[in-house]
Amino acid sequence: MSTIRLDKYLSDAGVGTRSQVKSYIRKGLVTVNGYIVKQPELKINTGQDIITFKNDVIALSDFDYYILNKPAGYVSATRDNLAPTVLSLLDTNRKDLFPVGRLDKDTEGLLLITNDGTLAHRLLSPRSHVDKTYYAILDGCVTESDVILFASGVEIGDEDLDTAMPSRLEILASPLKLISSYYNENVPLNDSLGYVMITIQEGKYHQVKRMFQAINRKVLYLRRMSFGPITLSDELAPGQYRRLSDEEIARLLSARPAL
Repeated sequence: MSTIRLDKYLSDAGVGTRSQVKSYIRKGLVTVNGYIVKQPELKINTGQDIITFKNDVIALSDFDYYILNKPAGYVSATRDNLAPTVLSLLDTNRKDLFPVGRLDKDTEGLLLITNDGTLAHRLLSPRSHVDKTYYAILDGCVTESDVILFASGVEIGDEDLDTAMPSRLEILASPLKLISSYYNENVPLNDSLGYVMITIQEGKYHQVKRMFQAINRKVLYLRRMSFGPITLSDELAPGQYRRLSDEEIARLLSARPAL
């Protein structure tokens, strides 16, 4: 248990900015243990006091979990001096959030964001064998022999990992229909291109791009479709995000075996 200012508690819980929260409190919209309070600086006990806002109980969770449909042009970092970060897309006052792993600046799709460092470490560890599936458009077609090669482990020339772990490569007959301005503006679809789904269990620097480079193919477009048990749906447009549901969090936590 710990003590914290009432306005900070509500702000950290996502009720609003500190200035907004102070206004709510002074308007009598907040109660502590059943009593209306109008002092933003009031110290509360996070493990004992019951806080409500507009009659809804406000619980401050130690951990937050979000799914973001990352658009191209954003870097997967907490800060960057040259480009906007994925965190700038989130309307939250939490300062301890970070992306789980990285997607290249021009890569789109599912990105998990949390402040649960233990979970992030285990999800990213190759020893955890957590699947990450990507949709890729290539500058040429791949063959069944490439599927077999990827399944056995393709050499990518990484000084830390000469051979990638076995992966699943699926050849698609036609391109997927996606909502993405980058996709529509930068990928000229034609019959000479290759369309694939690839599932890996690692996350080395530019790994998917280097895997296809090893078979003389260039990735023109890359989009992460799923991470472990979490799948990106069409309901989340590029740049949009939402909190994971309790069920999704439970499935995600169960995907982290003891190492």
